[in-house]
Amino acid sequence: MTPAGGRLRVGVLVSGRGSNLQALLDASSRRDYPAEVVVVISDRERAAALDRARAAGVEALFINPKDYADREAFDLALVREFTVRQVGLVCNAGFMRILSPAYVRAFAGRAMNIHPSLLPAFPGLHAQRQALEYGAKVAGATVHFVDEGPVDTGPIILQASVPVHPDDTEDSLSARILVQEHRLYPEAVRLFAEGRLAVVGRRVIVR
Repeated sequence: MTPAGGRLRVGVLVSGRGSNLQALLDASSRRDYPAEVVVVISDRERAAALDRARAAGVEALFINPKDYADREAFDLALVREFTVRQVGLVCNAGFMRILSPAYVRAFAGRAMNIHPSLLPAFPGLHAQRQALEYGAKVAGATVHFVDEGPVDTGPIILQASVPVHPDDTEDSLSARILVQEHRLYPEAVRLFAEGRLAVVGRRVIVR
């Protein structure tokens, strides 16, 4: 939600180190940016991303999946936390859980994910490794809306390509893709906050 005259309130889901979270936090710290990260939630108590949030003065929560009977119960707990904080957009930033249909429906059109490939190529885990094993000449990054499909199937918002070098390793390719991820994610959030994204069928139109 965006308070009258205010900025879009953003929640972020994390599981790991949170480099994409940091890109969102950095953007959020700028006064001319139309969105602000107000809460970061992790399914892992010791996720470094929680420390990044706290260092930025942003509320950081650990919610333990083991405290809930099943995946949907956990996901609905996430929905409650975001709802009470009036979050208008949720960004997955290295969140290593598949979200249930109940969660996706609660945030339909208001949940984003970032993935290190040019979707629909190489969805799921280890996208960079998949690209190298396939012999791809071009890799990249994609920001997309989250939908009820299996993995990484939602409408694509923004993409950026990254050349694959002959001597690339998974780490070197990942590092170059991350540069583009850190540029794309804040831009996608900005477009959303400014009301410039429209989903038409399976396509996202930038207005």
